Formats: sequence, C-alpha cells, structure tokens
Amino acid sequence: MPYVSVSALSHPGLLRERNEDSLVVGPWTLCATVTENPQTLLFPPGTPLVVAVADGLGGHPGGDVASSLVARRLASVGAVLTDEEAVRDALDACNRAVFEASGGDEATVLAAMGTTVAGIVVQPDSLLVFNVGDSRVFRVSPEGLHQVSVDDSPPVEPGQRTTSLVTQCLGGSLTHRAVRPHVATASLSPGDRYLICTDGVTDPLTTEVIEDVMSEQDDCRAAFELWKAAIAAGGPDNITLAVVRMTED
Repeated sequence: MPYVSVSALSHPGLLRERNEDSLVVGPWTLCATVTENPQTLLFPPGTPLVVAVADGLGGHPGGDVASSLVARRLASVGAVLTDEEAVRDALDACNRAVFEASGGDEATVLAAMGTTVAGIVVQPDSLLVFNVGDSRVFRVSPEGLHQVSVDDSPPVEPGQRTTSLVTQCLGGSLTHRAVRPHVATASLSPGDRYLICTDGVTDPLTTEVIEDVMSEQDDCRAAFELWKAAIAAGGPDNITLAVVRMTED
C-alpha cells in the first residue's frame, strides 16, 4: 500500500536563546520546541496532507507566537487544501490572523510580529508547493536538488551568499499588508522526495552540501545529517526541516 513518509525535526541552533520556528505535518504540529532526533510519521494517501515550516521573524517580538499560529491554522485546514486557490486563501487568512494577534493597529508588545512559511500539500495524484518569505522547498530527484519555492528576498550584496532580509512575510508590519503567496502545482510520482526547511538550514549550508546529504542518505538519516551539518557550521539560527517521500509500498 502506498504511503507518505515525513521525517522532521526542529532545534534552536547554537546562537539563539529560543526556537521561533514551527512545523506542521498533517494534524501534528511542533512549535517552539527542541528535537535532536528526527520524528518519522506515515500517512495513507487520499486526504490532502500539508507539510510546512514557519520561521518567526528575528529582530521582531513574538516570532514564536506568529510561527505557532500559522502552523496550527494550517494544521486545522490542511484537509481542505485541495487546489491553489484554497492554499492562497489559507495563507491570506494566516496573514490576517498574525496581524490581528499582534494587536492590529494598536501598539502592543507583539506589534509587527511576523513569520515566513513554506511547504507542500500532498494530494493523491499531484502536489501543491507554496511559500511566503525565504523558507524553502526543494525537490530531490535522480537529476539532483532543485528549489521549487520562490525566495522573497532582495538581491544579495557582492560577496554575500545569503541575506536575512525578506520582501514579504505573514504579518511583520504595523499596518495590514496583503501578501502574494507563491503557489504552484507539481506532478507526483512514487519515490519523489521533498525537503522543506527554514533558513537555519540554507544559510549555513551550501546547495552542494544539502544535495550531497540528500543523495547519500535515506529520509530520517538525511534529516539528522542536515541538522548536524548546520550545527557544525555554527548553528547560527533555528533549524527546522522535513523530508517527505512518496512510497509505493
């Protein structure tokens, strides 16, 4: 019987005082917590399965609150995310919810809290990819590692490989701003693998390192090795990732 396997973990890294990342896998969420060993969950095909990460904005108050709110809302509506429009509507609702939870137009301690989000929705015969911000989704195939999300980031400065700035996110401002989520439909085949991660993975690790780990390791081990590599590279940010595989039996 075919099934979807998801191996995931979330860790604060070495330099942050707390974890402001959150994770959603179907109805299951992991918010602002610590796991050093990947957890693997198996799901039967059929009902849409959402797998996503949310990265609370650093330098803003309440990043953990914003990411947790988005993860829990996506978990609650995941089963009805049947097409691109439904995903866009859900992300628009998340954006409004983060803004309202921050106090709306009122000045509160959570004013301008925000979060990025990136993920996939696995359906019986296809897959939806979505993101707002710079958390990423990669497809892993025999041809290699291919980014299928779209970074909402300004151009990097000469000599830099990454930037911590984002051009849009959920919440993150003192006034409500609409978002334009990146949502696309992709084909789905048995054996396909996807990596969904926050920039605590992609900032310290080059694409070549990530590709090597994903090509050499199975799902759970790949998740662990990516976490270990990010820690070895200094663990400068929270590290949250999920490896998703579609199997035949």
